[in-house]
Amino acid sequence: MAFDSLSEKLQNVFKNLRSKGRLTEDDVKAALKEVKMALLEADVNFRVVKQFVKDVQERAIGQDVMNGLNPGQMVIKIVNEEMIKLMGSETTEIAFRPGKELTVIMMVGLQGAGKTTTTAKIAGKLKSKGKKTLLAACDVYRPAAIEQLQINGEKQGVEVFAMGDKVKPADIARAAVEHAKKQECNVLIIDTAGRLHVDEEMMAELVEIKEAVDVFQTILVVDAMTGQDAVNVAGTFDEKIGIDGVVLTKLDGDTRGGAALSIRAVTGKPILYAGMGEKLSDLEQFYPDRMASRILGMGDVLSMIEKAQENIDEEKARELEQKMRKNEFDFEMYLESMSQMKKMGGLSSLMGMMPGMGLGGKMPDIDTDQAEKQMARTEAIIYSMTLKERRNPNILNPSRKNRIAKGAGVDIAEVNRLVKQFEQTKKMMKQMPGLMGGKKGRRGGIGGMFKGFPF
Repeated sequence: MAFDSLSEKLQNVFKNLRSKGRLTEDDVKAALKEVKMALLEADVNFRVVKQFVKDVQERAIGQDVMNGLNPGQMVIKIVNEEMIKLMGSETTEIAFRPGKELTVIMMVGLQGAGKTTTTAKIAGKLKSKGKKTLLAACDVYRPAAIEQLQINGEKQGVEVFAMGDKVKPADIARAAVEHAKKQECNVLIIDTAGRLHVDEEMMAELVEIKEAVDVFQTILVVDAMTGQDAVNVAGTFDEKIGIDGVVLTKLDGDTRGGAALSIRAVTGKPILYAGMGEKLSDLEQFYPDRMASRILGMGDVLSMIEKAQENIDEEKARELEQKMRKNEFDFEMYLESMSQMKKMGGLSSLMGMMPGMGLGGKMPDIDTDQAEKQMARTEAIIYSMTLKERRNPNILNPSRKNRIAKGAGVDIAEVNRLVKQFEQTKKMMKQMPGLMGGKKGRRGGIGGMFKGFPF
């Protein structure tokens, strides 16, 4: 995942700082030299790195820090604060026109950055916030671009306005505005064409769309995996047509992540969202403070809680908790708890948000890839049971277990192991009634969801 290498290197630097009782000026300078190299290797802009290290050093070698009780921790705190400042300090939302006025948003970016998918993702976010949104298909060049937007729009429950690939994008945009007004939409998002690289023809078309309709926000989508190139692209787009914000895609990929730490400082434009996967739900609001915490291995518990609130069915979670309290936990509920975890992005996604795990979800005792595979095998075993067996595990005699093992394509020993783990989980849940939610009405259960899984 993005920042894995950077996160690991920074945590090693900080580990050395914490181990020292007192810090000298040379200690701080040596540590910051390593920080500088780690940032450069992560493809952070050189000028940004230079200024960042200078700012940290000026603060870190001050009297208050060097003579403090724990100077190592103070330096880490300063690095965290400066990193937050680097990415924008405040969280920036998409701006909208007041009242019921139509807000026109134009999505721009190079081909392959994930612009069309991101357009649908944002539409889904806005819909969940009560905005009546219309999507306009203005990419008339890329094969299947219109169809892709229509399919994703349908999945999000958002209407897509299209006029085929024979009409000029500016004319489509103009007609889309009229349609949006008739449908009393709050927001119109225009998906424009990209190119493999910035060229005058593309820029001229975007300018033409802006002249045809009153675009209120221009949002650039850039691929985080392109590193420094993403920053250069952002600078060019801002210079040619003007942008109001950036969406970074593929932050879940094998990337050095330097774009996230450079874009705001180089262009002055905020990062609005971060794309963390292929699913239409995999779009996170960009919080500079939370991203800094994740990079520095401090976790991101707030995002994890929000993910739970967005994806966990509260009624089912309450039902699960009540069954546990009554000691009625069965394999049906076991399946449901795994389903809830999947909705939250899976085990590795959640691990990446936990303090000390870094962005890559690396755990000291758990191989998350192996754990995900084991969860799939567990599902196969449970699905091989009859409904009666799932609801009443006590009837699982050797012949039934043998049939289940054959149906799931596993050894009977795995079925026995799962039944044993299930019984242990059931006992534990009975002893800890608050584990899956605590007080009535309180959202919770994240800790409980990890308990009982066959890692």
